Amino acid sequence: MDFSYDEEHEAVKELAQRIFSERSTHERLKALEADPGPDGPVDRELWAQLAEAGLLGIGLSEDVGGAGLDFVATALVVEAAGRTAARVPLIEATVYGAGTIDRFGTEAQRQAHLPGVVAGTVIPTAALVELAGDVIVSGGQPTTTATSTGPGRWRLDGTKACVPGGLVADLVLVPATRLDAEGRAAGLAVYVVPTGAAGVTRTRQDGAFAPEALLELAGVELSDEDVLGGPEADGSAIVADVTERATAALCILQAGACAVAIELIAEYTKNREQFGKPIATFQAVGQRAADAYVDAEAVRLTAWQAAWRIAEGMASAAEVATAKFWAADGGQRVVHAAVHLHGGVGVDREYPLHRYFLMTEQIELTLGGATQSLLGLGKLLAETPV
Repeated sequence: MDFSYDEEHEAVKELAQRIFSERSTHERLKALEADPGPDGPVDRELWAQLAEAGLLGIGLSEDVGGAGLDFVATALVVEAAGRTAARVPLIEATVYGAGTIDRFGTEAQRQAHLPGVVAGTVIPTAALVELAGDVIVSGGQPTTTATSTGPGRWRLDGTKACVPGGLVADLVLVPATRLDAEGRAAGLAVYVVPTGAAGVTRTRQDGAFAPEALLELAGVELSDEDVLGGPEADGSAIVADVTERATAALCILQAGACAVAIELIAEYTKNREQFGKPIATFQAVGQRAADAYVDAEAVRLTAWQAAWRIAEGMASAAEVATAKFWAADGGQRVVHAAVHLHGGVGVDREYPLHRYFLMTEQIELTLGGATQSLLGLGKLLAETPV
């Protein structure tokens, strides 16, 4: 892995860090959280500034107004958002939604939707999780169905759960099992569904850090023009690709949050005194902080390895699975150590640490938890020929 950035990446990193650090401040976040609105706290002003700076289209093709840079550039923007616990649907719009449309969409779909993403006026996302009874599941064959109602016509029915950014999204990419006129399964397709379409209902689902949406589809009428990539596209490949990239992006977001948690630990333990000495000089405190630093570095290095391999077009399944485990497992240890070492200050909402704790909790739940991640990694390694 190449750990260095070229000039373009350095410029993206500097610009993203500057905008997020100047706009997504502790005081600004407190104001948003005090009056969140029905869709949760969303910083529309910051979103507009990201669009103006070209950061929402940093990884999109130039013919739709993007910068045409790689996944590492997108990840640098995501990391800056994680470091400031920014209240914007960045991964949802740029990775789940726009990036997927850019790679797999038809020319008409790309030109119809992506210029609006670059301008900050359109927010797309993807609905990859479903409800099976009272159990939330992901992967496998969707229970959401697209039934043929005539040549080139489809009717979507089903329920998607925990849709990231679903309350503010204008478009949702919806994987569905296609059924022919006789009701027989005929493969998987991904549909571009406007959230304002007839038959689409969104219900708020509260997360630890940000709300998500329960998306109900009841007789939503679509056509072949709404099938991402066209009616012959490989829906399973699209779902696998967006899942891999979104997982890597969430790990990068976690790396940014963990880095700031370590900075807060260092600053607090250096200045907090007991018995006339900074508590950082106490052996138990130093050991706990050192363990948290090691975990944060593991989260960072595995996340960036996954992002770099994706950017290089290399096989990345094992690296993404490794990053996923460390983001879920190591990330939790980092923020728990931070709260512990801060004492009562760690749970004070007037202090910024609580946001990183809650964001880390939601990322872990989105990734599926450390145990599930480790089981998935083990299965992958067992099935890989030596």
